Amino acid sequence: MEDTIFDKIVRREIPAEIVYEDDATLAFLDIAPNNPGHTLVIPKKQSRNIFDITEADWLAVMKTVRKLAPVIRDAVGADGVNINSNHEAGAGQEVFHTHVHIVPRHTGDGFTLWHGTSYQEGEAKVLGEKIRAAL
Repeated sequence: MEDTIFDKIVRREIPAEIVYEDDATLAFLDIAPNNPGHTLVIPKKQSRNIFDITEADWLAVMKTVRKLAPVIRDAVGADGVNINSNHEAGAGQEVFHTHVHIVPRHTGDGFTLWHGTSYQEGEAKVLGEKIRAAL
């Protein structure tokens, strides 16, 4: 697995503004934030993304996200937060070490979400059947 900038942050080889750490996770401010307080939560153990992270490491990351989200919201006086994670290049992942973004949001901050689309007639049923069959 490639050695990423996040691995170097875990090893303290490069600086980061670390806001939280426990045995399994590390959280630090994003260097290119969407809004002040934008924080990344990572597992200390390297994994590329959701497709290869262990269940225990994923649960540890999400436990940290849940702990930090209200703290970050309150610390920056935000109206809410977005929780986001991109998995593989086609979904916008740029650093290939599992990570979750906590993005503080303020009403009217200009940060936009994705657009919605509609299913064609019967398409949702077919996709639902494919997903259930794959389980």
